[in-house]
Amino acid sequence: MKVRPLGIEGAWEITPRQHGDSRGLFLEWYRFDHLADAVGHPLRLAQGNLSVSARGVVRGIHFADVPPGQAKYVTCVRGAVLDVIVDVRVGSPTFGRWEAVRLDDVDRRAVYLGEGLGHGFCALTDDATLSYLCSTTYNPTAEHAVHPLDPELAIDWPVGSPTLSPRDAAAPTLAQARAAGLLPEHRTCREFVAGLDAGTVRASGGTRRAIAADESFG
Repeated sequence: MKVRPLGIEGAWEITPRQHGDSRGLFLEWYRFDHLADAVGHPLRLAQGNLSVSARGVVRGIHFADVPPGQAKYVTCVRGAVLDVIVDVRVGSPTFGRWEAVRLDDVDRRAVYLGEGLGHGFCALTDDATLSYLCSTTYNPTAEHAVHPLDPELAIDWPVGSPTLSPRDAAAPTLAQARAAGLLPEHRTCREFVAGLDAGTVRASGGTRRAIAADESFG
């Protein structure tokens, strides 16, 4: 698979190699060793989520308090979505910037976003189904949202009238969330991730051996 960094620090696009013949196809949609080589530490798998959305549904922009935050590895197993990563980390050089990656059941790409980044998507088909691997379990008291239609973010959603949940429709703008102290600090996020990286090196003397020791999380 090919792991490519996006323009926002802490976000990557993963493109798997697909092997097909008359019977169908096979691919590795997640390789914790390849991801760890790019990210600097293994993804601790604490929870797996599956979401199904109708065409035109927009979910997000969601993020979690850091520490511990919630890193996510996301792929689309049915249909197609426009997956959006937003830098909501105060003090980041790309604060307020967003990047979009099409995830679908043709190219079968995935995205990884580290702790402190915001995440959302728009369903481009009916029954668009996303699979998430998460580094922490769901904690409602540490979960927050920014309004996906915030004009300051100006996300180019490919739908005229998106369907939002009541929670997302009532979410604050980026500026309001910042004024309320809800957004993570870039420095705190970097220090937290650096601790994960350092822990990998201390435990193993190298990423690949740490991955082998951490294989129980795979």
